Amino acid sequence: MGKSVYSLVLDDEVVHAVDKLAVTMNTSRSSLINSILAQRLELDTPEMRMKEIFAAMQSLMDSRFQLVEQPSESIMSVKSLLRYKYRPTIRYSVELARDLGGRVGRLKVQFRTTSNSLIEIIDSFFTLWQSLEKANLAHLFEGPFPSTVSQGGFTRDFYSPKQESLSDDDIGRAIGRYIDLIDSCIQQYFENLADPDRAAQLTEQTYKNYLSQGVLIL
Repeated sequence: MGKSVYSLVLDDEVVHAVDKLAVTMNTSRSSLINSILAQRLELDTPEMRMKEIFAAMQSLMDSRFQLVEQPSESIMSVKSLLRYKYRPTIRYSVELARDLGGRVGRLKVQFRTTSNSLIEIIDSFFTLWQSLEKANLAHLFEGPFPSTVSQGGFTRDFYSPKQESLSDDDIGRAIGRYIDLIDSCIQQYFENLADPDRAAQLTEQTYKNYLSQGVLIL
């Protein structure tokens, strides 16, 4: 659904009411008017679809996760506490693509810590995680595998299989399930730091169990 600039003549009272409501909804005047008109005309806007996807994601999040204030309608962020000394925070931010075709969105995982030793452990986990994903899913992508490991962080793009027709609920639940998976594996990895081989083995086993249940988005 494309966007263009149009001129509208509106009553000042209407604009004032729209602006007031837009502030409470953390959106813009244009987005709110667009949403109201789309609902009236029974059309689905990208913003409406994003809202449905985020609602489906949130429905899968248990008490481990805390919702973070959203910077925009296309981004949802949650955080969890790592069960490790100093209790560092893990932040998961999902930014959805407007057209939701092909590349559905991007997940960024970031740790809030200044500890170099902790960052090294985090990077070792993400390197392991990336290698597991590449080993099991790389053949499904034409180009490079869509993930990046950075210092204390991880980025992963999600794609919708061409042969699949996924609903917004399907997409949201698939992304939510992935976030739940990676957070569980991070916690599990840190709980077994005394035995690195076992930590890696448990991560691989959990990931393969996840794959065996079917993956809706890549």
